[in-house]
Amino acid sequence: MDDARLMRYARHILLDELGIEGQERLLAARVLIVGAGGLGSPVALYLAAAGVGRIVLADDDVVELSNLQRQILHTMSGLGRPKAESGRDALAALNPDVRVDARVERLDDARLVELAGQVDLVLDCSDNFATRHAINRACIATARPLVSGAAIRFAGQVSVYDLRDPASPCYHCLFPESDPVSEARCATTGVLGPLLGMVGSVQATEAIKLIAGVGTPLVGRLLSVDALQMQWHTVRFRRDPDCPACARRPPAGAGYSGG
Repeated sequence: MDDARLMRYARHILLDELGIEGQERLLAARVLIVGAGGLGSPVALYLAAAGVGRIVLADDDVVELSNLQRQILHTMSGLGRPKAESGRDALAALNPDVRVDARVERLDDARLVELAGQVDLVLDCSDNFATRHAINRACIATARPLVSGAAIRFAGQVSVYDLRDPASPCYHCLFPESDPVSEARCATTGVLGPLLGMVGSVQATEAIKLIAGVGTPLVGRLLSVDALQMQWHTVRFRRDPDCPACARRPPAGAGYSGG
């Protein structure tokens, strides 16, 4: 690590739990962020600032004026541009050491598996259950840890599904795909802008912990926040041994190079 990097990441290196070794793991890490909107914005900014070596930023949408209330990765100059490309430029301006691959595409199951297999960690910053379940399946197929977040109105939640570990539950264990859901969208119900920052910051923190191999990740725990009352709650849950998504997952540890 050269002098410039020692200076840039000094506040991380000062942390005994992280140190130079942990920072070097971040510099060598590869992550996939699905969604460059409200959650993807703080996640991408914090991971780029932390020096994560390669970020694959995937989103097929374009920047609209209504996004700017909460999607802090984008500015007025990005209106009409693909969010992945606008986000890539913002991250490059923040930290030119980080390689950002912008993927302007809607990822189907096969593409998710392909991209997940090329990274060490996946962050679900999407806004619908179908995509979340598709990401979960891809992470099961590739044995990649998944950090998933969601937020609507004044409520948000985060959990980690460490799919390298046969004992870890997956997203489907907690939210079965067959369950009836009434899917709310911020375009029709609204969402508090800073709430996305709160949830996205927790996602970024969990990603850094997993990559650096420090602390205790939110595996088997769903962390929820009610921003209106400013109350945090943790609910514990276990793997469903009969889960149709993860009951026959691949062997643990396949291909992961992080902590």
